[in-house]
Amino acid sequence: MGYFVLVIAQTVVLPIVSGSIELAVGGGDPVLVFGKWWVFWGVGTRLLVAGVAQVSGRGPTTAILGAATPTVQEKQLTRELGTANLGMGIAGLLALVPGWALPAGIAGGVFLLIAGLMHLPKRVKNAQEALATWTDLLVGIVVVVLAADVIVRAFSG
Repeated sequence: MGYFVLVIAQTVVLPIVSGSIELAVGGGDPVLVFGKWWVFWGVGTRLLVAGVAQVSGRGPTTAILGAATPTVQEKQLTRELGTANLGMGIAGLLALVPGWALPAGIAGGVFLLIAGLMHLPKRVKNAQEALATWTDLLVGIVVVVLAADVIVRAFSG
């Protein structure tokens, strides 16, 4: 249950609440404000937490690989994925630095989008995998929208 609450909070609730508060207090462009908060929460905190779980061996990743008891290689692969998630998560936290939301979020957002797309064809998913698939897609799409908006603005002056 804790996994579901954390993932939904990081990928839906906290970005919306944080962005709404910022817009109400200081104003700003909604795409940039919400994009920044989705990068911070959906990429930054989410991948950081996933990375810590994977590096520590406490996350569900080894179970997804299919073995009842993970092999040494599966544990190594999970730890390596965890270190990548740690790096992308730390970068995502930098979204709060002015001008850093897009560069900090692009790697993690693209990663989440591709991971979500790769999970879509899998027919049998447990509840955690299904939630991860749809929230990966959500965060990935938000980051792609942010990137497209920033690029269009840069070229249109």
